[in-house]
Amino acid sequence: MMPVQVYRRSLASRVIALTTIAVGISVTVVALAAYITVRSQTMSSLDASLRDRAAAAAKRDTLDALANEQIPSWALGAADVRIIFVDLSSFPIARSADNTSTITISNQELRVAAGDTAHSARTVIGRDGRYRMVAVHAGNGEALVLAQSLESTDAMLERLGLVLLLFGCAGVILAGVAGWAVAHNSLRPVRRLTTAVEDIARTQQLDPIPVEGNDELARLGNGFNRMLAALDASQRQQRELVADAGHELRTPLTSLRTNLDLLVQADGKLPPEQSQELMADVSAQINEMTTLIGDLVELARERPVGPTTEEVDLAAIVTQAVTRVRRRAPGLEYDVRLEPWWVLGDAAGLERAVTNLLDNAAKWSPAEGVVRVHLSQGTLMVSDAGPGIDAADISRVFDRFYRAATARTMPGSGLGLAIVRAVADRHGGVVRAGTGPDGGAGFWFFVPGRSTASDEA
Repeated sequence: MMPVQVYRRSLASRVIALTTIAVGISVTVVALAAYITVRSQTMSSLDASLRDRAAAAAKRDTLDALANEQIPSWALGAADVRIIFVDLSSFPIARSADNTSTITISNQELRVAAGDTAHSARTVIGRDGRYRMVAVHAGNGEALVLAQSLESTDAMLERLGLVLLLFGCAGVILAGVAGWAVAHNSLRPVRRLTTAVEDIARTQQLDPIPVEGNDELARLGNGFNRMLAALDASQRQQRELVADAGHELRTPLTSLRTNLDLLVQADGKLPPEQSQELMADVSAQINEMTTLIGDLVELARERPVGPTTEEVDLAAIVTQAVTRVRRRAPGLEYDVRLEPWWVLGDAAGLERAVTNLLDNAAKWSPAEGVVRVHLSQGTLMVSDAGPGIDAADISRVFDRFYRAATARTMPGSGLGLAIVRAVADRHGGVVRAGTGPDGGAGFWFFVPGRSTASDEA
């Protein structure tokens, strides 16, 4: 089943959208709060004004003058004020001063007339528009009600709402433009880095990427440069390994092909001694190629110690390696002194490294010589009584395929000590070469560990 590809918008478009949405919500909240605050303050001011005028007019002389239309409504502060009287002396009635009001009296005004409350305020809708109506107690079961039209107030609030809406829309548009500018400028280093990485993937040229500044994007660029340096080093090592392997394999392959051609051309006509000599030579060359290929495979496995490692005793590994090498070189004496040293690592890799050190010592030891194998505090010393290592060669004995001038006539591929260093590096250890106690070559191999097993610690 093919995986479903989820479409995702570009980072720039998401930044623009989020910026616009955030600013839009902020502008909406602010505009709504401003509108509600202005409306509330306007109504409160209007109520206070109507109450003050009604309280000032709620006197017997003034009430009588208003009832007889001796005082016009505009004398109370506004030309559009409706004056209504509520009288509960005999029956709840309400009448306007000009007998033309279409405003209906509710229980709130009746309660004010009865003296239950000092005043009331509410918005009413009449046939000719909306009114803000305030009632005040006038005594003796009467109340004076002033109702002022909200036409001008509603018009002002409508204009305010329109202005807030227009400014809000303008703010959202400006936020989108600002988001686009921020995304465009902020993501410019990312686009430059992306272009550089795509060029590297296309051209296979692992050149460093120019980095400016010291912010997070600069750290990302520096991280890419470190990765490119590691890839370049890995590629260089692979090329060197392939080139050196091809060079080393060419000689045994040529010799093997020559011997096989001789055997084919002879077609059984060679003397038995020459045939046996050729077959022995072919067998030796096959063994040499087998060893070389195995060493190449081991070097190709250069990687950190993984989670499949286990705690092993290096002393036991050295004992197994000495037993194996003793069978291959029985004419030598082995001075073995071992102390327990538990390490967390790859037992097979460690045994291969120790075996290579022992094989090297056995190859250079004279007949009936002594190979010293001492393990103390995690450091394994392997030394021989041979001619030793020249000072000019000590720094290169662990290089791949390096063979000193005195070793070129002897069997070997020049990879054994390189494998030892690779194993030491994988286990966080070190290996060094020098002169041993008997004047021959000495090697010191160390990997971190402890003198007792973890379950005994």
